Amino acid sequence: MAAGETQLYAKVFNKLKGRSTPSLLDPLLGMGFPAHTALKALAATGRKTAEEASNWLHCHCNDPSLDDPIPQEYALFLCPTGPLLDKLQDFWRESRRQCAKNRAHEVFPHITLCDFFTCEDQKVEYLYEALKRAGDRTLRAFPSAVPLVLHSSISYLGFFVDDSPADIIREFAVMFATEASVLADCTVKPCTKQLHLTLAHKFYPHHQRTLEQLARAINPSHSCQWTATLYSRDMRFVHYQTLRVLFQYKPQNVDELTLSPGDYIFVDPTQQEEASEGWVIGISQRTGCRGFLPENYTERASECDTWVRHRTYTFSVTPDLSSRKDGEASSRRNGDPNPPSSSRSLSSLQSLQATIVRRSVLVVRHGERVDQIFGKSWLQQCTTPDGRYYRPDLNFPRSLPKRSRGIKDFENDPPLSSCGIFQSRMAEFKLEKKVKIRVEPGIFEWTKWEAGKTTPTLMTLEEMKEADFNVSLDYRPAFPLASLLPAESYDDYVHRCAVSMEQIVSTCPQDGVILVVGHSSALDTCTRPLLGLPPRDCADFAQLVRKVPSLGMCFCEENKEEGKWELVNPPVKTLTHGSNSAFNWRNWIQGN
Repeated sequence: MAAGETQLYAKVFNKLKGRSTPSLLDPLLGMGFPAHTALKALAATGRKTAEEASNWLHCHCNDPSLDDPIPQEYALFLCPTGPLLDKLQDFWRESRRQCAKNRAHEVFPHITLCDFFTCEDQKVEYLYEALKRAGDRTLRAFPSAVPLVLHSSISYLGFFVDDSPADIIREFAVMFATEASVLADCTVKPCTKQLHLTLAHKFYPHHQRTLEQLARAINPSHSCQWTATLYSRDMRFVHYQTLRVLFQYKPQNVDELTLSPGDYIFVDPTQQEEASEGWVIGISQRTGCRGFLPENYTERASECDTWVRHRTYTFSVTPDLSSRKDGEASSRRNGDPNPPSSSRSLSSLQSLQATIVRRSVLVVRHGERVDQIFGKSWLQQCTTPDGRYYRPDLNFPRSLPKRSRGIKDFENDPPLSSCGIFQSRMAEFKLEKKVKIRVEPGIFEWTKWEAGKTTPTLMTLEEMKEADFNVSLDYRPAFPLASLLPAESYDDYVHRCAVSMEQIVSTCPQDGVILVVGHSSALDTCTRPLLGLPPRDCADFAQLVRKVPSLGMCFCEENKEEGKWELVNPPVKTLTHGSNSAFNWRNWIQGN
């Protein structure tokens, strides 16, 4: 650190003597940590205990940004607790189960009181004082019940806070902003617009009706204790994606991250050029280190999962205005995975839907290919000098089907690996002898991504028949292979897929499952037309499809009663496994 910054922290330390900070800071300084990193650790852990801050510092010993004077971002939220929170969490779970994830699921139920703002690490405790002062001044005037009115639009569903109680809450937010400015020298922008508690945001339009039904099951008069809570987040990763680690991983190369279950990884979707398929570059929240990691060892986490809770101010408990059953609900632990029984009308509706035989479409990405494991030179690795195929690794298939030009025809049409074949057999419906394969070039991936400037070279129907594939010779595709344009535009590509899916669905029976197997892009371009959604932005599409693993799948059901298709849980479980790098026994012997 610069000398000026060191003097600044020394002044702050002297100024804070006699307050609560030295009780946390002194042990860290006694361990030999510099004041600026000790204060940074305290801010990053919510200033709870010196032990937590010490553990954070030990984990971040190799963090290249440890000495950077980057403050946390803070925000104040008014959060419900008690029976009302239980009902809101039930809605969160059920809405995600029935209608997929939307933006509201990124954060816990709350009313935003101010925008995110920055505060220097050495001044954070003054924010706590600002919260206490504002709360004490508002406590007597705080409404005994916060009236919530349901509001719905095509992209938003939530509760609005009504009239005079909203004014009091806004006054509290303004008081906090004023105190924070005076005490902590922070610029805080309090919320002065319509106060609201969001239930769903940026959801699919065809889910609006279902979400409204679920929202009406929430009684806003449920007993509730409102708590003003101060949270912080790392401002560097605001626009990153957050991944939660599911499995332990030990690095096999120096540029890989060590992973432990429960770790969080920040990933910038725009900085993944160096990552090969199935891998991402990320920064570990636990250590601050940057490196590669296998993406299938993780799952998407919510935005708020990495936020740090600092201090709270609890207002009075409102009277219980609803039935006695709420008392039973309040005894349950918040976040209990077993939700309360639904209303009779909702249960009856779900039971009725379960009895209806629906037409559905299951779109699946193919299994692992040899080029994904052995790289672009895979063909050279398995070709003899006289042009014959041989198996250099057990993950190469036992044999290859015959092609008109021999093995060279596979160069831009790689086969599945042995693991890919195994994956497919684990997930398949054992239909290969019961139904015929209909080859539809119209759902082939974007030809702009294909090598060369000619039409893709795929196996002919005769070659597939000779290789014992149960292929239909009578099917007339929407787009014959010869009609595919090399390096087509994105608009042409999504239009081709939409037209192909329209023909596929219209020519199939009115019930049962239509299985579509294609590339990762098919999960997007073959389902959005059914759901009545416009094409994604091209850049978003490219980032999305590269993350689809082998046998990733989307399942659409036709809701004939409402005349629409819906995205629901697939009927097949996901398949997750780790990587297995090549092993050379000669290197092992030489190394010893």
